[in-house]
Amino acid sequence: MSAADLKSDVIVVGGGLAGLTAACELVDAGKRVLIIDQEPEASLGGQAFWSLGGLMFVDSPEQRRARVKDSYELAWQDWVGTAAFDRPEDEWPKKWAEAYVNFASGEKRAWLSAMGMKWLPSPGWPERGGSLAGGHGNSVPRFHITWGTGPAVLEPFITKLEAARSDGRVEFAFRHRVDELDITSGVVTGVSGAVLEPSAVGRGEDSSRVEIGSFSAEAEAVLITSGGIGGNFDLVRENWPERLGPPPEHLISGVPKSTDGRMLEISERAGANLIGRDRMWHYTEGIRNWDPIWSDHAIRILPGPSPLWFDATGERMPLPCLPGFDTIGTMTQIGQTGYDYSWFVLNERIIAKEFALSGSEQNPDVTGKDVRETIRQRVLPNVPDPVRAFMNHGPDFVVRKDLRSLVDGMNAIGHGGAEIDFSRLEQQIVERDREIRNPYSKDMQVVAINGARKYLSDRITRVAKPHEILDTKAGPLIAVKLNILTRKTLGGIQTDLEGRALRADGTPLPGLYAAGEVSGFGGGGMHGYRALEGTFLGGCLFSGRTAGRATAAALGTRSAAAAIA
Repeated sequence: MSAADLKSDVIVVGGGLAGLTAACELVDAGKRVLIIDQEPEASLGGQAFWSLGGLMFVDSPEQRRARVKDSYELAWQDWVGTAAFDRPEDEWPKKWAEAYVNFASGEKRAWLSAMGMKWLPSPGWPERGGSLAGGHGNSVPRFHITWGTGPAVLEPFITKLEAARSDGRVEFAFRHRVDELDITSGVVTGVSGAVLEPSAVGRGEDSSRVEIGSFSAEAEAVLITSGGIGGNFDLVRENWPERLGPPPEHLISGVPKSTDGRMLEISERAGANLIGRDRMWHYTEGIRNWDPIWSDHAIRILPGPSPLWFDATGERMPLPCLPGFDTIGTMTQIGQTGYDYSWFVLNERIIAKEFALSGSEQNPDVTGKDVRETIRQRVLPNVPDPVRAFMNHGPDFVVRKDLRSLVDGMNAIGHGGAEIDFSRLEQQIVERDREIRNPYSKDMQVVAINGARKYLSDRITRVAKPHEILDTKAGPLIAVKLNILTRKTLGGIQTDLEGRALRADGTPLPGLYAAGEVSGFGGGGMHGYRALEGTFLGGCLFSGRTAGRATAAALGTRSAAAAIA
């Protein structure tokens, strides 16, 4: 594609889910769209491809069949209790949050269902909070896993855009890196940057940054959908909030290297206002991928409630630091220990029932839409194949027949000078095991386990029957070293409810729109300080759809491409 060809009605910078969703809306409105991405075509769809496909629905048919009573009021209570909006700049983020919860309670499911998406029959219940009713976390299960995971979420949008590309309504400029937003008389009128050398790397793999030329492109509007900063450890540490303790020395990445945050600085340089730089959502249950795709490739464990959680020195984590309850609370606790990792201790019976791994590639049964495999992997009492592979090959897993040798293995892979004392660890596990012998307990983790088993889906597929960790009939003991895994950026370009990028004085920057993670999924940070699980993909869909429709409406019947022609 020559420089003269890079003209369109709208330029979308970023080929992830938010960008593809926005582009579909623009095409439906009769606009010509140019999608620019620095990665090769193999990575079209961005991070969404690697996702589990989890979506937040409120009062869905799946919830009602599972006897879950949900409502807009309860979801909004959970959202504001989680977000903890407390800054003047939260005005637009809070408006976006309210609009999104309305969307998730209303047309979201029907809209996606009409595209052919389907979901597993029992909603999951991640990030339960462990606080009071008005505090952080999901009060009920509302994590709906898409049948086919992330690729199935992307499929209808890519299919539509491929059809539009074939008849000239959409063009893709892969291996084009935007370096500047072009401004004419105070209006964003295009982008310019470098053409990168062709790359044959596979999806998600690190691609080169060797420049072979330059380009410029012009349009009536530019829509930024380039994602966050999770693949750029320098930016993560630079913006790391003091409330979480010191920035971790060791990080692993839940997103490809291309999630580099470049467009945030570029947009700010052009006049867009950035807010919530210190708001981010990373995970405490990261494990190094034994078969990595990108640099520092990490996988997140989606744990059930039974593993015992210890800090790097072998002290049991305090409330609300229970598996699957409060990510940010646990992150804060880890930061106070002086170390940047922690441990799960469990046995094979627990890992077989309770461990799931994030990502489409770690869930081939659901990704491949294989019903028999899904039943075998998730209902029958077997260790799922991807989890077994980590037990056998994962550098952060220690599997031993007795506790003393387990502790020896833990100390062998610990870092930073932490040392676990066998006697102290044994004491804490024995104390917990005494509590598990009754269906009631003063140990709040035991209470949580018994409570989780009251939800039928959890009892069948996600929560092991209560038993003693040191029960030799429950299989070998397992310790998992848990690292800090980078994932989502919760702040970003401030936008109004039409997705228009705002200046520091609150007025729109003409010609510039933003959606997805680069806009904090809407408004510059609709999640506030922390997020309800199941809202990231949905945030891309909602903000992309909203910004795409608003951009098309703003352009009306005008067509820059037609005028140029």
